[in-house]
Amino acid sequence: MAYKYLVIVESPAKAKTIEKYLGRNYKVVASVGHIRDLPKSKMGIDVENNYEPHYISIRGKGDVIKSLRSAAKKAQKVYLASDPDREGEAIAWHLAHLLNLDLADKNRVVFNEITKDAVKAAFKEPRTIDLDLVDAQQARRVLDRLVGYSISPILWRKVKKGLSAGRVQSIALKMVIDREKEIRQFIPEEYWSIDGNFQKERKKFKANFWGVDGKKKKLPNAESIKEVTSRLDGKDYAVTKVEKKERKRNPAAPFTTSSMQQEAARKLNFRTRKTMMVAQQLYEGIALGKQGTVGLITYMRTDSKRIADSAKAEAAEFIETTYGKEYSSHSHKKVKNAQGAQDAHEAVRPTSVMRTPDEMKKYLDKDQLKLYTLIWSRFVASQMTPAILDTMKVTLEQNGVIFIANGSKVKFKGFMQVYVEGTDDGKEEKENILPELVVGDVVKAVDIEPKQHFTQPPARFSEATLIRTLEEKGVGRPSTYAPTIETIQRRYYVKLQQKRFEPTELGEIVNSLIEEFFPQIVNVNFTAEMETDLDKVEEGKENWIKVVDRFYKPFEAELTTAEEKIEKIQIKDEPAGFDCDVCGHPMVIKLGRYGKFYACSNFPDCRNTKPIVKEIGVTCPVCHEGQVIERKSKKNRLFYGCSRYPDCDFTSWDKPVGRDCPKCGQYLVEKKVKGGKQVVCINGDYEENVQK
Repeated sequence: MAYKYLVIVESPAKAKTIEKYLGRNYKVVASVGHIRDLPKSKMGIDVENNYEPHYISIRGKGDVIKSLRSAAKKAQKVYLASDPDREGEAIAWHLAHLLNLDLADKNRVVFNEITKDAVKAAFKEPRTIDLDLVDAQQARRVLDRLVGYSISPILWRKVKKGLSAGRVQSIALKMVIDREKEIRQFIPEEYWSIDGNFQKERKKFKANFWGVDGKKKKLPNAESIKEVTSRLDGKDYAVTKVEKKERKRNPAAPFTTSSMQQEAARKLNFRTRKTMMVAQQLYEGIALGKQGTVGLITYMRTDSKRIADSAKAEAAEFIETTYGKEYSSHSHKKVKNAQGAQDAHEAVRPTSVMRTPDEMKKYLDKDQLKLYTLIWSRFVASQMTPAILDTMKVTLEQNGVIFIANGSKVKFKGFMQVYVEGTDDGKEEKENILPELVVGDVVKAVDIEPKQHFTQPPARFSEATLIRTLEEKGVGRPSTYAPTIETIQRRYYVKLQQKRFEPTELGEIVNSLIEEFFPQIVNVNFTAEMETDLDKVEEGKENWIKVVDRFYKPFEAELTTAEEKIEKIQIKDEPAGFDCDVCGHPMVIKLGRYGKFYACSNFPDCRNTKPIVKEIGVTCPVCHEGQVIERKSKKNRLFYGCSRYPDCDFTSWDKPVGRDCPKCGQYLVEKKVKGGKQVVCINGDYEENVQK
């Protein structure tokens, strides 16, 4: 079929969607990502000549380049429609070089959403390639290559082959290790609380000890408890103060890349990589039957919270029709972007709120539907009125001992009708309705219960909290979070234990070397300033070569020192405590690419290896001979099995507790439930809550 115009995008899915919108004069093809990059086999940067990058065609892309050149020759004009960010601009620039396109020509087309109207509007206003955006991407690529290809060979020679270092990954690793040090050094402190259950007529409610004689009092030990309880006499408590207030709760802003990744981790249990992969599918287009292929969400790499006026108007119309005028927030206050946020495109939102998750259900797979529902709900809620809560604070008193009861109930749901933001600890704010109380009332104490507690160390980072901390400190940008987290796991610098990051011995060795010899790399402020400088390059306010030079000159001096002073580190094999069942030589514990494992010390003559398994102290509930051990599935998911496998084929996703069901005699397992854990029978006939 003849065509006048050639349009080049990155992905085949995007090409397929756009071609349907543009008509038969257009042919849309995909470059399948980048087509040129720095060579893998060498540094590829001429440090002496203004950090000139030496780009080559990516291996395996020969046929793609050939077909792009052939298609370009047949077209009257070529349009470059890669993604609307630095990376997309760089892809367009590389394509222009390979196809000998004029950089002064208006052949760059950008759109924030893949819908018919947005795509057609973009083609009416093409622009030239933004060389400032290209320079910003090039500066980041050059900086990352200088760090990676300079430090990694040192780590290979001095520590272990296959290691790597990078600007953002080194800071992420340091954060995980610093948190681990805090946990190790943490000294628990004792404190007490006094919880009271009270009753007015037949209505029960809870109140907590606050203080004595009008002053707040801490309860550090058992003596302080005796001091308080000795003043209590009888069960009658007087209501001395009642405060009633109306409180507004505002909705969360629409998603940025970071907040989407965090919320998908909290609510959907999605890994960062999975979130971005599914979001890409929703952005590039889903086949909606007779409607054709449509992009369901706006571009998913953004740190802006801005929303187009047309999207606000459509949301207002939908909310008024579906929930009523009182739920629509036309006068919604303007959302402020985080400091340093790029405002090139909008927040992540549905391309049309009229495409509700219920309507989209039949076109989406399970994961697509989950993420689309999350994005749709968050956006709709962001355009709704605040929730209104009635709060009540009641002061109870006896002999100068003060208890306080806090209650709240939702008076008007507002945005909560659609969506409530998740929390990192998984605890949701619940209603606590108190009985109607007035000053002068007397209530009865049902029981007064002192409880001993100990302060807890800070929690290890989850994917969500690590991303949030990187963002708060200004390290990295939306597109870097997923690959950063993936790299530190792939290199076995950290491991995920119960969805929390724990540093490995190897990670600690690498971090200590980088901290000692390359302090600039793990300096959070320095790296955050570097991100700001890259933003200035993008805005045309800074020269990319000067930015790279300011970093590289001191870094070069650190490299020379490191080469001279880092001594070779021998990661010694630990004795395993038993002999090889093949040749009889002692077995040792080795550190491999995926963690520790048992291996024969007689290697390479004997290549016997065994995985290291962790017993949980429970006898197998099926064969009653083997021990239950932790195992990992192919997808790295933890499950439990019998140590006698394959002689015994017992497996369970849930942890056996070593007890039988008091009702039917089957074995009990520990299941994770919302807000904690529960011990249940595998037959489902019995359950008991686990005390925290």
